[in-house]
Amino acid sequence: MSDTLLAELAEAAGLYIDWTDAHGRPQAVTPEAQRALLEALGYPAQSPEQIRSSLAMLTQQQHIPSPDALLLQDQGQPLPLALYPADSPYRLIDEQGQVFSGRLDADARLPAQPQPGYYQLEIRDTRHALAVTPAACLSVSQLCGKPRIWGLTAQLYGLRRPGDGGVGDTQAVAELLRHAANQGADALALSPVHALFAADTERFGPYSPSSRLFFNPLHAAPADRLGEERVQRAIQAAGLQEEMQRLEHLELIDWPAVAKTRQRLLWQLYQDFCQAPGDLLADFEAFRAAGGDALQQHCCFEAIHAQRLREGASGDWRSWPQELRSPLQGAVTRFAAEQADTLRFHAFAQWLIAHGLECAQATASGAGMGIGLIADLAVGADCAGSQAWSRQDELLPSVTVGAPPDIINRQGQNWGVAAFSPQGLQRHGFRAYIEMLQANLAHAGGIRIDHVMGLQRLWVIPQGGEAQHGAYLRYPLDDLLRLLALESHRHRALVIGEDLGTVPDGLREKLAARNILGTRVLLFEQQDGRFIPPAQWSRNALATTTTHDLPTIKGWFAGHDIEWRVRAGHADEQSLEQDHAERAGERVALLQALEQRGPLGGTDDDACLQACIDYIGSTPSALALLPLEDACALEQQPNLPGPGDLHPNWRRCYPLAANELLEQPATRRRLACLDTARREAGDE
Repeated sequence: MSDTLLAELAEAAGLYIDWTDAHGRPQAVTPEAQRALLEALGYPAQSPEQIRSSLAMLTQQQHIPSPDALLLQDQGQPLPLALYPADSPYRLIDEQGQVFSGRLDADARLPAQPQPGYYQLEIRDTRHALAVTPAACLSVSQLCGKPRIWGLTAQLYGLRRPGDGGVGDTQAVAELLRHAANQGADALALSPVHALFAADTERFGPYSPSSRLFFNPLHAAPADRLGEERVQRAIQAAGLQEEMQRLEHLELIDWPAVAKTRQRLLWQLYQDFCQAPGDLLADFEAFRAAGGDALQQHCCFEAIHAQRLREGASGDWRSWPQELRSPLQGAVTRFAAEQADTLRFHAFAQWLIAHGLECAQATASGAGMGIGLIADLAVGADCAGSQAWSRQDELLPSVTVGAPPDIINRQGQNWGVAAFSPQGLQRHGFRAYIEMLQANLAHAGGIRIDHVMGLQRLWVIPQGGEAQHGAYLRYPLDDLLRLLALESHRHRALVIGEDLGTVPDGLREKLAARNILGTRVLLFEQQDGRFIPPAQWSRNALATTTTHDLPTIKGWFAGHDIEWRVRAGHADEQSLEQDHAERAGERVALLQALEQRGPLGGTDDDACLQACIDYIGSTPSALALLPLEDACALEQQPNLPGPGDLHPNWRRCYPLAANELLEQPATRRRLACLDTARREAGDE
């Protein structure tokens, strides 16, 4: 078989068959891996005849315009429309229904449009969807009126307040926002609030959601919408008082028990609401109407998924009976009608969590925060979940996303989440991408895009395959960035890209040109055995001490992460001594870097931690985010990436209630230090 013909198909399908690894060494995807990936992408490639047929199919797809495609026009620039004669009349209808008439110019171009937004373009009895996109996302200066700000990051599930039933909720978020704003913060970045699988209580990792279009109702604070009296009556009616109190006093979150208890409470609240909805009924029905087909389909998925699990069958929609594998099939419509009350319950739960997030963001704005909540957008959704089921034409059902072998993970990583289909996105006018951005920005002042490199390329792996047998898949980066800038303006939102790891050449420059902040982590900012001085950090980035996947500063100094990797089976005892020796050298280098800014004020861990906070605060970066773990001088990290479940990932609680965390004297000193450093950096 001709490898040249195979490579031609791989290139046409968007696969990079040549790439550079984390060591800077050139790598090539083997012909066997190419065939497996092409098959998984829907392009048979086992014979020359199959390859030629797949090439013909791809060529046809690329040359036949889709009626649902989206035209993209840069704001202030004319748009060539080669399909139409010069001077053709057109009508442009904006989102408010206003109509603007005109003619194409002498070069058959649509004249420049002054206002960004989504439009309907009508020319010669043909209608096109059009997006007029601004040149860049809104910057910190445009949003806050000052060049440099700071904020906190928090694991939502770990926040505490009396009566929360054992897991963080939106009332705790609002409490934390109030206290953070009082000390000068402009932002609070939360862990993902994406919808998980309601019926599968063992799955609680926030970066492996069922859908990135909806939220996890377990984090709802129902009293925000229904009132405290109604919630307390429901707790008593369901007999949940003792169990909720027990869960609140656990050292680690018991996710299955929390999920079972919360769902019982939500169901009791729903039944009570149905009996006496009062003035809130109109609001709820308006929410359902606004959610449209997407909300209906998500609620239907939850109901089918739960029924399948109750029957002892697989919850993975790809193994459901054929008549249930698409939300558009008649059997699904009949199921939805038969289970209308169950679907309405799931919509009720979404209504509560959406309102709670809205209230939290209103609290931030009312307290004077320039940004408020920053939503965290996971890199993908579970292949077996709601979003993959409802958006099959725009996702790739037979590949998963991961990372190639690198310095830390020699076998690569398979994250088990679905990837968008580049061709599917373009054929459907980027619908799934746009609705995802809009959903996550609906109640936030910013968004952090996990693994932002995925806007340009993603490492995709055939379903069930090994990570090292994957390849990079190309995405329409410029179009995705244009739409991201448009949504930034529509929602007045800051955009952050997590660009840690292997970053394609030129991507950071493209992100900076679009006002998308990169991510710089103190523990990684090293070069030639030295920590990079604050003044040399990027302006077009957020600066932070650590992340949820890394040790806290106190934990790093103590080497807790090294010990945990051995305990969790990620490393062996033989590497322990070497890893501790390397850490000792890094500690010396960091202390030297800190001391160059002045005396530490002591040699204990607290002095070093405060110096690290001052360090990131004094960088020219537009945004400094301090993890709550470091603000409170905690030693254990939220998540230890890697196989197994010995480390309590996503289960740690913060030690105090949300309204107390930032009021401890030592914590106040750390935040005051960060606030001062930011103000002084802003004067430079």
